[in-house]
Amino acid sequence: MTDDDLVFKALADPIRRMLLDALFEQDGRTQSELEAIVREHTEMTRFGVAKHLRLLEEANLVVTRKEGRSKLHHLNAVPIRAIHDRWIGKYTAARVSALLDLKRVLEDDES
Repeated sequence: MTDDDLVFKALADPIRRMLLDALFEQDGRTQSELEAIVREHTEMTRFGVAKHLRLLEEANLVVTRKEGRSKLHHLNAVPIRAIHDRWIGKYTAARVSALLDLKRVLEDDES
C-alpha cells in the first residue's frame, strides 16, 4: 500500500478524523485524553481508540513522543498537505485562474 493509500484510508473514517481534529485543536494529547473526546460521541473502547491511533501512526498523520510515563500524540499535517498538492491543488488551479480572468474582465468593463 502506498503512502497516499494509507493517508486516504486513515482519512476515510470519521473517528480518525475526529482524532486528527482534536490534535489540531490541541497538540500533544495522551491516549486517555483522546479516548475521552471519542467517548463524548461514541461508545468506543480503549482498544478501539488505540487501533485508530495505530492506523494514523502508520499513515504518518500522528507521531508520538514519550514524556515521562506518558505517550503524547502529535498531529503531522505534512501527508495531508502532500495529498492536497497532488490531488486537490491541480484541480482548483483552473478554477482560481478562471475567477482571476473573470475579475479582470469585470474590472475592464468598469473602466
